[in-house]
Amino acid sequence: MTKRYPSSILVSCEIPWDENHELIEDTFRAEIRDAMETFNNLYIFGTAGEGYALILSRFKEIVGIFREETNKPDINPMVGIISMSTGLVVEKIAAAYDIGFRVFQIAMPPWGTLSDNEYMTYFKDVCGSFPDAKFVHYNLPRSGRVLLTEDYKRIEAAVPNLVGTKFTSADANECRKLVTETELQHFFGEANYPFGSLHGECSILASWGALFPSKTRELFDLGKAGEFEKAYRIALEIDEAGATFLAPALGGVERIDGAFDKMIVRASGIDMPLRMLSPYDGVDMKTFEACVSALKSKHASMLN
Repeated sequence: MTKRYPSSILVSCEIPWDENHELIEDTFRAEIRDAMETFNNLYIFGTAGEGYALILSRFKEIVGIFREETNKPDINPMVGIISMSTGLVVEKIAAAYDIGFRVFQIAMPPWGTLSDNEYMTYFKDVCGSFPDAKFVHYNLPRSGRVLLTEDYKRIEAAVPNLVGTKFTSADANECRKLVTETELQHFFGEANYPFGSLHGECSILASWGALFPSKTRELFDLGKAGEFEKAYRIALEIDEAGATFLAPALGGVERIDGAFDKMIVRASGIDMPLRMLSPYDGVDMKTFEACVSALKSKHASMLN
């Protein structure tokens, strides 16, 4: 089945804040440039990039810098939008659209779980406001509802510029159905990408791309080549190394995703502060160092 968007590895760029919660521009630019050395599909403002936390002025500032750095041949940037209402989503998209972006990642409003009729209204209103743009749905439980294959079949019939999903929690059966029954490009996580690639073209949302770039690329290429046994093995290696790295930071403490993603970026060699915007806690430096030590002691080969 021909997909509406090309297969790729998608990686997130996190946002570095100083002690006054102002953007550290040089670090942000360095992170983007480092990511582009290995990957050409980058995005900002998912949960990991604190897209839920930004006022419009700060959103515009960061989007402008992201545009400057990614406005290059063969680089495919995407801007994430997380807001509480259709109006705010459209307003933020318009701000990024006006400076040249045409691919967006949208989540459903989380305040109240959307019914079947309401989610159709949402996608029609948002995507229909920008008919020459392309949209990927960030499909996550925080919105109150996870959409499945039958939902997407309804939406793709009515919304021609919805081109993909980011769906890292899909199980093996749902991966199969999504890949074989829809025209959308599905960005699975490293762990469920092999299940999807077994049935056809799909993509990776690379949670570990910054820290394990060569393994991530190898996993993607193996899936595309039909080397499924090897792909499963690499996915398991990434999962085990990631679990080792995160273990010292877990310990029964609940943290939002971005706290861990900033650790991943910092461990890759970028001078990324672990600070999060209010009210969320980041990981302290002592814990971070324990995470790096655990990874190097058990999975040093993954860092090559």
